[in-house]
This record gives sequence, C-alpha cells and structure tokens, in this order.
Amino acid sequence: MIAKGSFEVKLGQLQQYNDNSKAKLGRMSLDKEFSGDLIAIGKGEMLSSFGDVEGSAGYVAIEEIVGTLSGKKGTFVLQHNATMTHGKQEMNVIVVPDSGTGKLKGISGKMNIIIENGKHFYEFEYNIE
Repeated sequence: MIAKGSFEVKLGQLQQYNDNSKAKLGRMSLDKEFSGDLIAIGKGEMLSSFGDVEGSAGYVAIEEIVGTLSGKKGTFVLQHNATMTHGKQEMNVIVVPDSGTGKLKGISGKMNIIIENGKHFYEFEYNIE
C-alpha cells in the first residue's frame, strides 16, 4: 500500500556529547506533524555531521510516529540514514522491524521524503501483516 501527504517539521538544537568544534557534529530534536493518508505526530532525535565541502553532510535519526495511517490507529518507529555529497542527496527511511503497535502492529515499509520549494512531502510504501 502507498500513503501520501505532507508534513511540517521543526528542528531544535540539543546539547551534543562531542562538543569539539573540529568534529562538525550536530544533535537536533525532530517535531513533525503529518497530514494526508498519515495523520500523526512524529518525535525524534537526529545526529549529523558536516563535511569540509559545502553541500556534503550525513545524518541518522530515530523517530516515533503516533497517529492514524489510512484509518488504522497506532504507533511505529522510523529509522533515517542519509548522506549528501556536493548537494546530491541519498536517503533511506525505513520502519524499524516489530515497532508497530495497535492497529499498526506488523507494519513494515519505506518512506520517501520529497522537498519541493521548501515544503515537505512523503510517499510511504508499507505493508501490515
């Protein structure tokens, strides 16, 4: 099945463990509000690193999603892994296995995040056993 919609995201700066300025590390909170086929709130944390060349970076994140997906209420967790090389982005966002609860128990899938004109959209290909 495929769910589509948009989301708003707010990032908050968190204190990082390694505060060595040469490390170029960052730690952020994620607060999202999804609309469309997924009506939910997402909360998580992101760790990032920036390269010496502008447009090169990487991040990982874990995000809990709480809400309703195509009429089914529950929760699940997304795992993010992304890199950007000279502005070219490669992203992998998957459901953590066995993280679904409620009517979303048994969910698996992959979310594609699309950013157009500063707005965020998602296409979520998923299956519920």
